[in-house]
Amino acid sequence: MILIDVVFLFLLFILGLLIPTFLNVSQEDRLSLKILWMYHLIFSVYYSFFLRVDSYTYWVEANNMTSAEFWEYIMKSGTYFVNAITYIPTNLLGLSYLSVTILFSLVGYIGMVYFYQIAVRYIPYNVKIKGIYLFPLLFFLPNLHLWSVAIGKDSLLFFCIGAFAYSLTDIKKYLPLMAFALILSYLVRPHITLILIFSFGFVFFISSHISKSKRILLSVLFVTVALVLLPSVMEHFKLDSLSEVDQFSDKTAENMAQGAGSAIDISSYPYPLKFFSFLYRPLFFDINGFAALIISFENLLLLILSIYVIRNHPMRTFRSAPIIIQGLFIFLLVGSLIFCSLMSNLGIIIRMRNMFLPGLLIYILWSFSYNAKCKLDGKK
Repeated sequence: MILIDVVFLFLLFILGLLIPTFLNVSQEDRLSLKILWMYHLIFSVYYSFFLRVDSYTYWVEANNMTSAEFWEYIMKSGTYFVNAITYIPTNLLGLSYLSVTILFSLVGYIGMVYFYQIAVRYIPYNVKIKGIYLFPLLFFLPNLHLWSVAIGKDSLLFFCIGAFAYSLTDIKKYLPLMAFALILSYLVRPHITLILIFSFGFVFFISSHISKSKRILLSVLFVTVALVLLPSVMEHFKLDSLSEVDQFSDKTAENMAQGAGSAIDISSYPYPLKFFSFLYRPLFFDINGFAALIISFENLLLLILSIYVIRNHPMRTFRSAPIIIQGLFIFLLVGSLIFCSLMSNLGIIIRMRNMFLPGLLIYILWSFSYNAKCKLDGKK
């Protein structure tokens, strides 16, 4: 079994290094992506030995699963489905916890590659701050990697969101990728799929970058899919009607306040402060350990960059953004507005925010790039 693990880990490492060589990007970007993979692996190893959280439970559950349970769970969404797909490398191949973690880490890294390619394709100017280029620096933020390396829903969703967004660069060419990303995300977390489809459907409806006929067709298609998914999403949460959402939010906030030892309970905060906390906390006044200190530096950087975005023609910047960047930004806003009311624990917020974080990072890069171009063109 040890030999199988060693061979498997070696193959995963090589595969991660090979992925950038097949991309239509510059040699410099290929090198950055290879470094990003090795950086990503550091978080995988750290997570495997020092963090684990619920990922180890997935591995144990999959290890004890029977084949009958596998076929039953693979047809369900949420935790059941994740347990079922973890069964394949864990039970059938007999891989260790570390090996399966690296496998999920590779899936998360592929999602990172999709986001990276979107930035390369749609960010024309790479702006320097204090002599340091923002890109690809923002792709090395620790929190972006920590929650996209583990066995569980987070790595899979990170891949799905990246794959879905990238598929929109050429819908005809990447339609199978789009379908796969949506189906997989639905099986992992149906409500995220709903938010994703709604956000991009809304952007297609308001966008001036495509023809009216395409705008109507795509927005109707996305809204229709969202409406089709809505009943099953409500069922996923055991909700009988939309009127019960508020009750569910209150109950979820109460339950989450009792979990995760790094808790700072924000359930009593006013809604705007909850929204701010979801995006930019913990900050230095929240520090309760070394990890929180690292995250505080990261959040302070994001806050400073976000202030720049808000102060520099935000509406014009958004209207001029490519549709994919607009969609990721709306996905960030809608997801944050929803989840900040459902969560009261900063420890859980840090983790859940990760799937929306690429939208913020790419939009920041776009804002700096767009406003730099405006200055070069003489626009105020």
